Amino acid sequence: MARRALITGITGQDGSYLAEHLLEQGYEVWGLARGQANPRVSRMRKLLSDVQVVRGDLLDQGSLISAVERVQPDEVYNLGAISFVPMSWEQAELTAEVTGMGVLRMLEAIRVCSGVSRGASAGSSAQICSGQIRFYQASSSEMFGQVSETPQTERTAFHPRSPYGVAKAYGHFLTQNYRESYGMFAVSGILFNHESPRRGAEFVTRKVSLGVARIKLGLATELRLGNLEARRDWGFAGDYVKAMHLMLRAGNPEDYVIGTGRMKSVRELVDAAFSAAGLDWERYVVTDQALHRPAEVDLLCADPKKARAQLGWEPRVSFDELVAMMVESDLRLLTDGGDPDQDSSWP
Repeated sequence: MARRALITGITGQDGSYLAEHLLEQGYEVWGLARGQANPRVSRMRKLLSDVQVVRGDLLDQGSLISAVERVQPDEVYNLGAISFVPMSWEQAELTAEVTGMGVLRMLEAIRVCSGVSRGASAGSSAQICSGQIRFYQASSSEMFGQVSETPQTERTAFHPRSPYGVAKAYGHFLTQNYRESYGMFAVSGILFNHESPRRGAEFVTRKVSLGVARIKLGLATELRLGNLEARRDWGFAGDYVKAMHLMLRAGNPEDYVIGTGRMKSVRELVDAAFSAAGLDWERYVVTDQALHRPAEVDLLCADPKKARAQLGWEPRVSFDELVAMMVESDLRLLTDGGDPDQDSSWP
């Protein structure tokens, strides 16, 4: 009998790649979708026709319990979140409810449906892990924020610099707490920046690749960006979702840092993207102070040694390959008259 996986955030970048990967592994895949007429669901179904949809919302505890009871999953991947960091300052309360409290609601749904009582101690419930629903929480490098050391490991202290980072830290610690309190197989992947042609148009990597494509095609004359000196550890989302799966198939529930271990600045990202289109970025890029974050995160760099040693995970797509892939995809999208805000860049 095929294993069943339930994915929240199924219509996003990571959800789509994870669903593809699990389907290839022979899974029966279900996606949690909110709303009666969610247009993203119909677009997702064009890409992933074999994914089944169950209605539910990370803001609604009862709907999550109903979804878990209906699907009876072996694995739950919680990828749903308010994930655009700048938006988290504008809608801090919503970010806390979805990105933070949503984790609590899903963990509670799993606990209730698995029959784990509140009175269970870690010692008495530890044996449940083998047959229990396994839970993956999408943690984030934004939890490190103002970093205390570089590179960052599973033991590096958190100092988040945005409501998004704070909400992710809450979800991360809560996942640890349910693992230790109830013996649940609950893990967090601390994923560093991971991108793809399916990235939302509001994120800086996609903003750059779309900007390059528009300039190359004569649809724009400049690209406005904020802090060019911020440095990140960027990888390919299609590689990173495989690490999520490996974490839930491991023998023991543990948390892992996932990244490439190499930093690139936004300036280097811009240079690589314009170079992929045969353009000189300095002729087109305009820096805009209004696009800087209220509290900037200057550098993030993963130390993925634990994932490599224990999971056998390695990133496959290089930084330059990733950037070229995104630019080429957006050139095709705009040439064909596609709308980047409608996810029509998805192959």
